[in-house]
Amino acid sequence: MKDTQDGFTNLIGGEWVTAGATRANINPSDTSDVIGQYASAEATAVDAAVDAAKAALPAWAEASPQLRHDILDAVGSELLARKDEIGHLLAREEGKILAEAIGETTRAGQVFKFFAGEALRVAGDLQPSVRPGIDVAVTREPVGIVGLITPWNFPIAIPAWKTAPALAYGNCVILKPADLTPGCAHVIAEALHRHGCPPGVFNLVMGRGSTVGEAMVTHPDIDAISFTGSVATGHRIAETCGRLRKKVQLEMGGKNPMVVLDDADLSVAVPACLNGTFFSTGQRCTASSRLIVTEGIHDAFVDELTRQMQALTVGDARDPATQIGPVVDAKQLQSNLDYVALARQEGAEVMGGDRLDLNKDGFYQSPALFLGTTNDMRINREEIFGPCGSVIKVTDFDAALAVANDTEFGLSAGICTTSLKHASAFRRRSQVGMVMVNLPTAGVDYHVPFGGRKGSSYGAREQGRYAVEFYTAVKTAYIAAG
Repeated sequence: MKDTQDGFTNLIGGEWVTAGATRANINPSDTSDVIGQYASAEATAVDAAVDAAKAALPAWAEASPQLRHDILDAVGSELLARKDEIGHLLAREEGKILAEAIGETTRAGQVFKFFAGEALRVAGDLQPSVRPGIDVAVTREPVGIVGLITPWNFPIAIPAWKTAPALAYGNCVILKPADLTPGCAHVIAEALHRHGCPPGVFNLVMGRGSTVGEAMVTHPDIDAISFTGSVATGHRIAETCGRLRKKVQLEMGGKNPMVVLDDADLSVAVPACLNGTFFSTGQRCTASSRLIVTEGIHDAFVDELTRQMQALTVGDARDPATQIGPVVDAKQLQSNLDYVALARQEGAEVMGGDRLDLNKDGFYQSPALFLGTTNDMRINREEIFGPCGSVIKVTDFDAALAVANDTEFGLSAGICTTSLKHASAFRRRSQVGMVMVNLPTAGVDYHVPFGGRKGSSYGAREQGRYAVEFYTAVKTAYIAAG
């Protein structure tokens, strides 16, 4: 990584630029371990990045698709070749266990290589007009300068799946990664710089959301904002972008249901729920936070899930024996513990959920299962974003579907059943963007669209070929023949 005497710097206009302040990137598994001092910029850095992007945009928008392909493909190849090294960095800065961290890095590399191919496949449409002697050409052009604001929970995958399509379709980029996890985004910036991304085409500006993020959202020369993060922040961004007539794409929260029917195979249902609810320390918007279980299988399901949950090993993210890493920071840990206390106040039986004191000073919590809950409890209405899951008992499939859809969110939903009838009905009638059958609600492919409905998402889908909808503008041209 680009480690100077001033720490890890921003990339603006092809130059590594220091900021007036830095922020320590701390390992949540061991708070005595400081990964490095990363630049924490002021709003003026956004102005400089925009100026650099404006200067670079005309040439990049008209650059050969082969050039874009070659740069993105080279970055993807580097990430894949260095997946173990970068995975260790990811585990160290975010607290995701090593196997998941390496897997996320692999996905980031695959994303860059996928969009390297898409850079060569930006299709148009030529058709005759309804008027004789006229042809109609429909083409796609870059949106312009795109601001990308990414979260801490997927610190390399989400910057990758926003950056790669933005560049593939000819846009210039300003990336602001999460203040908690800037290291992996810095790796992407270095790779793009090293593999010949022209100055100003990609800019990395690290800093606080209230400073750098706000400056990006309100800057008059940034044409579009893609944001992944909290619901409250997403709402503010949507309002600002609407007022300023910016294109906007939002991925926000989830309160994802996993339905387990009486006919489910417990050997399938329990591992799917264990993975969806607790892996990645529950710190993913697609986590299975509401386990909706029909009464015939409820007791057997709860007994087995509780047994397997309590057997999970919590520890340092880089320890191969660890199955659940730390919570990302002290603030998030306290929020989780507050929800555990709230669950008891609301009348739930709580299994686990304790603050753990291990042999390192980290943010450790045992996974929590809330039993005997109802869908109107706050713990089942609000996103917790930690290793906490609730069990809601229902009578049958219709009741389960009604509870699953009774939420302001609509990102992902799952069902465990051996009934094709119920699986098909659930897939059709779930008010979500993604449905999983006999699979965890978390875990998606990079080549197909990602996104939700209702309060979870706003704007065009991310990932896969559908990403073209956000990162391009459609132009229709009429040409008189002769």
